[in-house]
Amino acid sequence: MTTTGYFVGQGGGAPWPMDLPLPEVMQQQVTKGYLRRVNPDGSPYTEADGSESSASRLTKSSSKAEWVGWAVANGMLPDDAEAMTKQDLIDLHDRMTAAEDEGEE
Repeated sequence: MTTTGYFVGQGGGAPWPMDLPLPEVMQQQVTKGYLRRVNPDGSPYTEADGSESSASRLTKSSSKAEWVGWAVANGMLPDDAEAMTKQDLIDLHDRMTAAEDEGEE
């Protein structure tokens, strides 16, 4: 039995059904933020197991695609994030985290 996931692109629109697991090239589009998984009605998708987001598991050894996905999830356009180096994305993350930490004090 095939599992189906629903995805939308940057512009939104009607969700596209896709068989899971996604082919590698499509998974890269999800990882980078060009596609995002939604429920069949288009509402935001949450993992059934309540697992934490991939952004909270980022490390310096995470792939550039994962760093691009983090940047997109934080408001950057995918093309702009892709144009940055992995180190630039890590530095941006560190600056944003430091700014958030200062705001909590």
